[in-house]
Amino acid sequence: MENFQDFLQKYAELAIKIGVNIQKDQTLVINAPIESKEYTRALSKEAYKAGAKDVIIFWNDEQSSLIRYQNAPDKAFEEFPQWMADGREELAKNGAAFLSISASNPDLFKDVDPKKIATNNKTRSLALKNFRNYLMASKIAWGVVSVPTEDWAKKVFSDLEAEEAVEKLWEKIFKIVRIDKEDPVKAWEEHLSNLESKVNYLNEKKFKKLYFKSEVTDLEVELPKDHVWAGGGEENASGTYFVANLPTEEVFTMPLRNGVNGVVKNTKPFNYSGSLVDNFTLTFKDGKVVDFTAEQGYETLKKLIETDEGASFLGEVALVPDDSPISNMDTIFYNTLFDENASCHLALGMAYPTCIENGGDMTSDELKSKGANDSLIHEDFMIGSPDMNIFGETKDGEKIQIFKDGNWAI
Repeated sequence: MENFQDFLQKYAELAIKIGVNIQKDQTLVINAPIESKEYTRALSKEAYKAGAKDVIIFWNDEQSSLIRYQNAPDKAFEEFPQWMADGREELAKNGAAFLSISASNPDLFKDVDPKKIATNNKTRSLALKNFRNYLMASKIAWGVVSVPTEDWAKKVFSDLEAEEAVEKLWEKIFKIVRIDKEDPVKAWEEHLSNLESKVNYLNEKKFKKLYFKSEVTDLEVELPKDHVWAGGGEENASGTYFVANLPTEEVFTMPLRNGVNGVVKNTKPFNYSGSLVDNFTLTFKDGKVVDFTAEQGYETLKKLIETDEGASFLGEVALVPDDSPISNMDTIFYNTLFDENASCHLALGMAYPTCIENGGDMTSDELKSKGANDSLIHEDFMIGSPDMNIFGETKDGEKIQIFKDGNWAI
């Protein structure tokens, strides 16, 4: 690819300056698949150029994870190294920034017992609960980016040879994150300003309820009295502005835990820890999933919903126009970072504390009293479509159309 090295460097610079926004003498922690070594090294270099004190890299290897699932006894998935959890929590407590590279093979664990995956994820989530609270409450700067791997690229472009598929996926990613622009940082500043205008409108309206209607979805979502819409970037506890997702096209808030009713159907595959779930419906009553179906990945979805009590309730509602850069590519990426930013979506599990007024400083019990859901999971699934219409109802009972035929109506 022409200009690849130049684009790679710009992408690393974007993740460091716009994404986690590294500050002088700050530590950066990178979670990276071993296939991403070239980009990870570029990130390290850019972080040090920006003034980072240190860069700590946690490498991961999906094939080793598969070997573990295939060979380790069940009791291995019921344990998580405490030193690993304590280490991450200590880094967060000392103000480190965390950047993760999302690039999993969507089919790698398709033949693994869903029970093993569910047990492993629950064990890990329990051990990392304190650390995760730093992220969910935006006490620290954190972010997610992505780079192609051969297995993932071949899933997205199954008609191409591996090398060509990887190159095509790189081209898509560079375009999605605006690296192809003359000044990517300026392009992102303009984009974030546009998202902020939508956030401001929704926060001014303080809608009491949202209604989602399409051919396959009929859902009513009540919002907490003190809910807050967010989107683009935000400030952490130290006042540093960061953008958690590159790319990001969404504005989002939390639903009232017990205020969701109706039926919703996914419109893109949902990749959960290397297993795909697709063509599924969820039926909600008083906030809880009371029935569900799935043509693919039924057991995986079942185990996810059974993770804990809060896993069967929603923690996020997000709006993304159908006419947006990623959606217009008409490509299913089998990667939530991209697919969720091409479609309106919901999330099962924990709500972001920052989506309630002063929520970042509240205890778990205080958040629950405000209507926020709590859980060990937070998993996004896509529901947007070209025929999606969304209405907001004010506290005075006025209904305003927010989305018309998949796009913003405001």
